[in-house]
Amino acid sequence: MEDVLDVYTRPYDPLRPQVCMDETSKQLLKDTTQPLPMGPGRVERRDYEYERDGVVNLFLFCEPLRGRRWVNVTERRTKTDWAHQIKELVDERYPEAEQIVLVMDNLNTHTPASLYEAFDPKEARRIADKLEIHYTPKHGSWLNMAEIELSVLSRQCLDRRVPDFETLQAEARAWQERRDQKGIKIDWRFRTEDARIKLKRLYPALQQ
Repeated sequence: MEDVLDVYTRPYDPLRPQVCMDETSKQLLKDTTQPLPMGPGRVERRDYEYERDGVVNLFLFCEPLRGRRWVNVTERRTKTDWAHQIKELVDERYPEAEQIVLVMDNLNTHTPASLYEAFDPKEARRIADKLEIHYTPKHGSWLNMAEIELSVLSRQCLDRRVPDFETLQAEARAWQERRDQKGIKIDWRFRTEDARIKLKRLYPALQQ
């Protein structure tokens, strides 16, 4: 926990950008009956019946110190999918960075080993060497600022029926562009000193 909190106290460094990453799934649901549009004194009406059209995955990355984020929608959430997201992070998002400080949870797909499953050893090592990874502790995913962004995305974009992959891509892109244009940042105030007081029960106790 303190490891992640210490990362959040570092000043902005364009050569060592701090990036948080998280992911979630979304079930695609199609209306079986055309909704009745809203009118004067009448809200939009939707039939309770719907048609399931599979589940997709959303990878969310954010750079809190710059108020920047992006969402990639994929059909799966395998080790290979994660590895290609990290390759994009290194080669397309931050090609000039000396190293990327990456905060994420310790899901079993979120490891350098996934890079070796997706790419040849030389390429996997090249990508892994560009990462300084910091994992949130078990039951401590709330320390990942990307989870805050995902919560906002869920409330503003995912809390309704989305019929297909393309619609979800378009809506996620519009959401991220709107937040980036407004320069919305996360005002993180929880520090190591706070953790030692408020979460004292989680620290080992010395017996005299």
